[in-house]
Amino acid sequence: MESQVGLIEQSFHSSYSFCVREALDELPDNFTITDPCMSGHPIVFASHGFLKMTGYTETEVIGQNGRIFQGPGTSRRSVMEIREAIREERAIQIHLLNYRKDGTPFWMLFHMCPVFNKEDGRVIHFVGVQVPILRKPRRLGSGSGRNGVDLCEEGSTGMHDVVYGSCRREVCSDSLLELDHVLARESPVDTTNRGLFYHFQVYRFFILQKLTS
Repeated sequence: MESQVGLIEQSFHSSYSFCVREALDELPDNFTITDPCMSGHPIVFASHGFLKMTGYTETEVIGQNGRIFQGPGTSRRSVMEIREAIREERAIQIHLLNYRKDGTPFWMLFHMCPVFNKEDGRVIHFVGVQVPILRKPRRLGSGSGRNGVDLCEEGSTGMHDVVYGSCRREVCSDSLLELDHVLARESPVDTTNRGLFYHFQVYRFFILQKLTS
């Protein structure tokens, strides 16, 4: 168990600078970082917002697979789509029903992107951002793209109100500003850190575009 904990710490701490780790810790968003290279694809980082949303403690989440948040109502098809995206090392956005620690189910808009190693280009982590939505979407659409830009479109105005009305409250448009400043001070060649920021930037841009459209 101790060796597993050590590997998890190394997975996260060795990949990002102290400044970036500190900035990530301050983000109010709900997100996790997982390592597909480790057995069981464990969670190596969970934001404070995510822990608050799910009711779990950091100790209960770190080292676990995301399946601990699934339950009887979670779509097996959605889970398979996520696994396929991981296998193909691409981004995916999908509506997903998960469960809090107390067993309460909740719908969320789940966006996941790969983070690539700056030296050899291999995928070292996946970032999963979760935005709670008010109720079950009328249409369970999903979308994906290799760089996280080609995302799903919902044509229904009602869908727009349900999902993005909730996103307006859940997503703080200024929360990446400090991380942006931190990364601006990082070495220009530190593309791993910038890659992590890029995936949050893409997701935030998508949400803000929807809110203003």
